[in-house]
Amino acid sequence: MQYTSKVESMVCVKKGPNHGPAPIPEEGKWVQSKEIADISGFTHGVGWCAPQQGACKLTLNVKNGIIEEALVETLGCSGMTHSAAMAAEILPGKTILEALNTDLVCDAINTAMRELFLQIVYGRSQSAFSDDGLKVGAGLEDLGKGLRSQIGTMYSTRSKGVRYLEMAEGYVTKLALDAEGEVIGYEFIRLGQMLEAITQKGMDPAEALKKFTGTYGRFADAAKYINPRQD
Repeated sequence: MQYTSKVESMVCVKKGPNHGPAPIPEEGKWVQSKEIADISGFTHGVGWCAPQQGACKLTLNVKNGIIEEALVETLGCSGMTHSAAMAAEILPGKTILEALNTDLVCDAINTAMRELFLQIVYGRSQSAFSDDGLKVGAGLEDLGKGLRSQIGTMYSTRSKGVRYLEMAEGYVTKLALDAEGEVIGYEFIRLGQMLEAITQKGMDPAEALKKFTGTYGRFADAAKYINPRQD
């Protein structure tokens, strides 16, 4: 390391208190993190791209500074899904510092990585007070049965009102309206579970469709039913 002549000529003053970094909560412990290897945590974050036409929800499980598990969910941009496929291959095995400085192909995914990095290194992870953190595989629990992202898609106009297209329960096929024309329920298909039953368990498609179709609200009391994509 090089010093200027001005610094070299200075009198040396002894350093006083050195308390180290403030401890942060990590997986049920208080840790004075000094190195990347000191960081552990499980958390989620959301990123967006420059024109704000798409968003990414990123879930990371970090153990001793290394990303052991990654879940990449995207919305609103067709190209982003392919970027997510690449990012999901890139992330595991990297330190969180490497991942922060790696091009994850899509601006939204890069932004999500930045937000997660800040959360984890500041001790704001969702496993901060969980003893030993969460097991690798915990990210899959976010997807629920059928391993499909929870998506909500609603569309509405002033002249024609609202259309529920997709809820957390699944793909909406019918809206139930009361006598005044207001929504009082809906019918949905649990697509992930239905496709799993058909493609992996050999269930008859018609039987699977019936089994994984459900309703919400006062669906049976409707005065009228409409198809939200056609009516």
